[in-house]
Amino acid sequence: MRGGGGHASLAIMSSMPHLDLTASCDCGAITLSVSGQAISMFQCACLNCQKATGGGHASVVLAPVGSVKTVGATKSFVRAADSGALFTRHFCPECGTTVMAQSSRAPAFRILPVGLFAGQNAWFQPNQLIFARSHAPWDLVDAAMPQHSAYRPEKTP
Repeated sequence: MRGGGGHASLAIMSSMPHLDLTASCDCGAITLSVSGQAISMFQCACLNCQKATGGGHASVVLAPVGSVKTVGATKSFVRAADSGALFTRHFCPECGTTVMAQSSRAPAFRILPVGLFAGQNAWFQPNQLIFARSHAPWDLVDAAMPQHSAYRPEKTP
């Protein structure tokens, strides 16, 4: 989440669910647990997310770094993001499942793919689509959801 020194506003956070979930990659070699309040829930249609998910967008939840624990060795891939930050995906070296990501722009948070929690993710309610400029018309998203060409604009105090 951007703005405010990297902290979500209390109004936004109060509407976010408290998560207490454990999931694993497709082969079971990596386990991820999250316990704490979600910071943000959104969808991203950047070209990198489309490639990583094999779909038209990624559906993700942002969680504080201290609320996320993994068991098992992950492999990482680092790339430059449009923001100039370094974006790192952590995935299972056996099956390739992305288990989390992080941005050097927001080191206090982890980006968790909601699909990792398949069967236990009914709580997910995205509140925005970022990188709508590269969103494919065949990928249906809620038309009423705010859509931003790139990142959500900074809020001014």
